[in-house]
Amino acid sequence: MKPLILNLLLIILYSQASAQSEITGKWKSFDDETLELKAIVEIFEKGGKYHGRIVKLFRQSDEDPDPVCTECDAEDPRFNKKIIGMEILKDMKKTGAEYSEGTILDPKNGKIYRCKIWIEGSNLNLRGYLGPFYRTQIWKRAD
Repeated sequence: MKPLILNLLLIILYSQASAQSEITGKWKSFDDETLELKAIVEIFEKGGKYHGRIVKLFRQSDEDPDPVCTECDAEDPRFNKKIIGMEILKDMKKTGAEYSEGTILDPKNGKIYRCKIWIEGSNLNLRGYLGPFYRTQIWKRAD
């Protein structure tokens, strides 16, 4: 009986450890310049690809608490839509230890970047590319 309980315990611990290594779940994103908490983004798997939507914004008292994406391209279906609930991360595919081939939208400036994501320690590294240029953000797990 003891080996069965030990095996079950090991299976539970392994499954929890593997779940934490995945990118799915809620993540805190931070402003590149001020390092202030900007949003909570929930990453989820749909049809073998990974997507992310904003579930909460952290706004200053003088800012609109429920803004719309006025900077998005007018041809983008997200133009003038509410940012809370908006899918900003799309079509990421797992390739080895990284996730790539998808895009991320920055609702602040309306630009869409090619994207690469990888886990480093307990952090999520997210790099957006626009041509040869890129910027990297480090997100922290929220849940």
